[in-house]
Amino acid sequence: MNPRLDALQPYPFERLATLLRDIRANPDRDPISLAIGEPQHPPASVACEALAAELGGVAHYPPTKGSEALRAAIADWLTLRFNIDRQAIDDKRHILPAAGTREALFSFAQAVVDPHKPGAAVAMPNPGYQIYEGAALLAGAEPLYLPCQPETGFLADLDALAPHDWDRVQLLYLCSPGNPTGAVADRDYLQRALALADKHDFVIASDECYSEIYADESAPPPGLLDVAQTQGRADFERCVVFHSLSKRSNLPGLRSGFVAGDGRVLREFLRYRTYHGATLGNHVQAASIAAWRDEDHVRENRARYREKYNAVMPLIESLCEVTRPQGSFYLWPRFDASDESLTVAALRDENLKVVPGRYLARAVGGVNPGENRLRLSLVAQTHDCVEAVQRLARVCETVAA
Repeated sequence: MNPRLDALQPYPFERLATLLRDIRANPDRDPISLAIGEPQHPPASVACEALAAELGGVAHYPPTKGSEALRAAIADWLTLRFNIDRQAIDDKRHILPAAGTREALFSFAQAVVDPHKPGAAVAMPNPGYQIYEGAALLAGAEPLYLPCQPETGFLADLDALAPHDWDRVQLLYLCSPGNPTGAVADRDYLQRALALADKHDFVIASDECYSEIYADESAPPPGLLDVAQTQGRADFERCVVFHSLSKRSNLPGLRSGFVAGDGRVLREFLRYRTYHGATLGNHVQAASIAAWRDEDHVRENRARYREKYNAVMPLIESLCEVTRPQGSFYLWPRFDASDESLTVAALRDENLKVVPGRYLARAVGGVNPGENRLRLSLVAQTHDCVEAVQRLARVCETVAA
């Protein structure tokens, strides 16, 4: 077996299952889960209709780089959403469909990282999506963790590494809006990351899968390609972004997204993917085209999440230290009690499932930025999210006592 597999840590939900294995949920409460970030809103109907209409596509092999129609729909969406010059995007050179961002974020490191370079490293936010870490390890690189703390607005701290460590970095993962913090990187932050990439010779992989869930309808989060164009990067040099229909369109089971950016890098990534084999079925592509070309369902989706935050924030602010995030559908509250103890008590006493923050982060220098925090995914119906926070309030009283 590949010895690098031994370096992988258990996934957060494996650790959660182990923690709760012997805990009996309170049978007097209906179960509520704020643990997994799986959208519960209705999937985009335009996509479902297109999917059903094109089921005959299962009879044919799909091309690795997707259809011209899909790449055009993606390019048009990027142009409108991020105010990018349509002429700057070459549909054949700058866009690759992917089977969701998880698959693409993982495989990207396998194609980009040169494990034979001394000290090969990949930098990533901490806490963050564990796929970044696993991708780095299996690519033969050392993960370097950038803490996301209140002092940096919960953005990955670009000052956390010394220059000699940045020199080892071949790939930097960013996530905006962030998982689990919901922090949004502004243009100045992205410009600074690009300056580091130029100085130390690495590629930025910007995970933007939550980009369409944000608090202010008049202020959508900026994207890395937008900033790259402003800087005059004609081929989006060093910039690669990852987008998905899972959160934007409530289609996590469709497994559809895309990678866009640096033409030279994507040319080699396409070569990798020709062997990797993660292509989108023709019917999936048809559904994706319909979803990328419709914004009505996306605006409705954002409105539902805003409704949840408006209902939940007045209740949770009295319990703990918490900030309403600029984007995503998470809360990242800090308590005066152990996150693991709260998680156990939540299930045992209230039949409420949450995730300990420490499971989403790594201890560096003896500090785990997720300790005493919970990740709450506001994916359930509004009344269930409200009920969940009310239950959490009772849990806090019990654990504190």
